[in-house]
Amino acid sequence: MPQNVFPLDSSRKFENQEKVGHNRWHPEIPPVAVLKPGDSFRVDCREWFDGAIVNDDSAEDILNAPLLTVHKLSGPFAVEGAQPGDLLVVDILDVGPIPQEDSGPLAGQGWGYTGIFARENGGGFLTEQFPDAYKAIWDFTGQRATSRHVPGVSFTGLIHPGLMGTAPSAALLAKWNQREGDLIATDPHRVPPLALPPEAEHAVLGSLPRDQWGRVGAEAARTAPPRENGGNQDIKNLSKGSRIFYPVFVDGANLSVGDLHFSQGDGEITFCGAIEMGGFIDLRVDIIKGGMDTYGVHENAIFMPGNVDPQFTEWIAFSGTSVTLDGEQRYLDSHLSYQRACLHAIDYLTKFGYSPEQAYLLLGAAPIEGRLSGVVDIPNSCSTVYIPTSIFDFDVRPSASGPFQIDPGIGAPRASNP
Repeated sequence: MPQNVFPLDSSRKFENQEKVGHNRWHPEIPPVAVLKPGDSFRVDCREWFDGAIVNDDSAEDILNAPLLTVHKLSGPFAVEGAQPGDLLVVDILDVGPIPQEDSGPLAGQGWGYTGIFARENGGGFLTEQFPDAYKAIWDFTGQRATSRHVPGVSFTGLIHPGLMGTAPSAALLAKWNQREGDLIATDPHRVPPLALPPEAEHAVLGSLPRDQWGRVGAEAARTAPPRENGGNQDIKNLSKGSRIFYPVFVDGANLSVGDLHFSQGDGEITFCGAIEMGGFIDLRVDIIKGGMDTYGVHENAIFMPGNVDPQFTEWIAFSGTSVTLDGEQRYLDSHLSYQRACLHAIDYLTKFGYSPEQAYLLLGAAPIEGRLSGVVDIPNSCSTVYIPTSIFDFDVRPSASGPFQIDPGIGAPRASNP
């Protein structure tokens, strides 16, 4: 096993560990360890809410989830010799739940969770149709996930980090804050908001001296979106065996990682749409000197996906076009067409006895495939959602005998907006 350069004690809060990570992006956050090119190492990761979500049959914790505190990132890790303009090469050697802890109160100790977030607390991809908070707990048996809240399905998890990236330079950070602030200003009272501005009170900034937290926190970027440094990309195929090439913006690169997922469907559509968990990740790092200019990688990370995907051979697919539920035509709106495809899939699954919320949670957690199937045929974009048929304990295909009726069990716990 590689040396663990960022161990976490499951009995202690994230901020009370021997090494403290961070929940904001800023170039002044000091590295917790310095690595050499070619080094392999292990990193422990806490799930993104640090234990605020519990294994029970209530969704009050999802309703009141502390979004200002996320994400709980391990790092930063500096790499000797990395300089702005280089590419940082990161290999994912292994990734999984918390080792040797198959039961306990933390997500990753034999279980994880998926949440539909309330509109007033972040919302989700389909927040207009699903404005309230719901939760599903998933139990892990080896690589398989099952849920008492979404019965009748089981699937192999494609474990991956939802968030990994390098630190921004001061100039890049200023660019993020300017453009996102300009967007917020177009509709400052929107619910959910258009973007998340810096927020100092709940910032965790690693080993930066505490008398600097207020100043740095007031300009540090929130970790919710993906950006030029990688960040919260939520790419389900960024799994074991993947190689990622990150732009380097500061000396040492200052790589950070977290937000591990046991499984996820393309888009992580419920916002907390993956099966969230804590765990470990084994990485190897290297440098390509001057790689940003050599390969034209200035504002995006590129990656080679791993080869451990579950092998599905049969799918049932749903399409959607860029026409609103009210019948309004939109021009090549792929975001809308993917929403419509997801809604068609949800409506279909309700015919088998699932509630709409159970179906929505399933699409977020299971390894569905989302695709842009047509983006040139004006005026309609076409998107598709592919669901592997083998994840169901029954035949989910249409037939002359009609849909099989499942027992929906206790259902997905709900917490209504106040």
